[in-house]
Amino acid sequence: MCRYLGAWIAKRRTPSIVQKYSEIGGGSPIFKWTDMQGRLLCERLDAECPASAPHKHYVAFRYANPLTEDTLEAMENDGVEHCIAFSQYPQYSCSTTGSSMNAIQKFYANKKQESSMKWSVIDRWCTNPYLVKCFADNIKKELDLFPEKRRKEVFILFSAHSLPLRQVEKGDPYPSEVGATVQLVMKELNFCNPYRLVWQSKVGPLPWLSPDTEHSIKNLVRRGKSNILLVPIAFTSDHIETLHELDIEYARDVGNEVGAECIRRCAAPNDHPLFIDALVDEVSRHIKSGHRCSPQFLVNCPMCSNPSCYNSKQWFKYSTRKFD
Repeated sequence: MCRYLGAWIAKRRTPSIVQKYSEIGGGSPIFKWTDMQGRLLCERLDAECPASAPHKHYVAFRYANPLTEDTLEAMENDGVEHCIAFSQYPQYSCSTTGSSMNAIQKFYANKKQESSMKWSVIDRWCTNPYLVKCFADNIKKELDLFPEKRRKEVFILFSAHSLPLRQVEKGDPYPSEVGATVQLVMKELNFCNPYRLVWQSKVGPLPWLSPDTEHSIKNLVRRGKSNILLVPIAFTSDHIETLHELDIEYARDVGNEVGAECIRRCAAPNDHPLFIDALVDEVSRHIKSGHRCSPQFLVNCPMCSNPSCYNSKQWFKYSTRKFD
């Protein structure tokens, strides 16, 4: 039933998605930003970790080009010796990082061959100090654009991609890891403004995490909080969910609907120098430590019922290696 429902939802959403992409310039900049982040990371790594140089980045997406499977083929053909699977979701979820790692295992299972590469994994980095400073810096810059007399009143809404409650109830750590990032960012800002964590991008009829971003904006404005700053706390680059959902659907359309005084959106990390510092910090420490992956990564959620997760974690358990 879920398979047919998912296909029906996808068919219904396709015309809407095409229209949304046309409204943000005709396509997503996510590859541009991810490729740039990888290039800047490797340039720094070559200088700071010469023992493991030269470093090369590969971009792999689950549902857009370049697909994970195509990237893995390219890496095998290029003769890559050691691959760090570095998730660009700072906060771990089985539906994001977990799904991406499952795809790697399935690629080799389907080919019925072992990887020629040594593997190690950076699966989460939600408390990285440079990541925290990057978000805090972007928030400060955006707060400064509000009228000075309103600045302290601005309500900060940290908006993250939502997750079905059935996934959370299995023990997915995503909500707590997003919350950890939010808390550290506000601590960096000395808790300068009122704030809450809200959730966006719900799809389908099943219950998801709440409160959702749209209704939070509406209720805040109705209660007199009409200056709001949206922060894409779980996104590391701009794409349709920042450029359309946050900027157009919420900041513009919902703001106009409820008569908000000012709704702004803080920049995504993109190529912010502190964000590149975060990438370099994570990878360089990973290389120097020799760790193959975190203990958390090899543990299934307490109520997990997905055999792909078990198979993937077993594969990485035996395929990951320390740096020589």
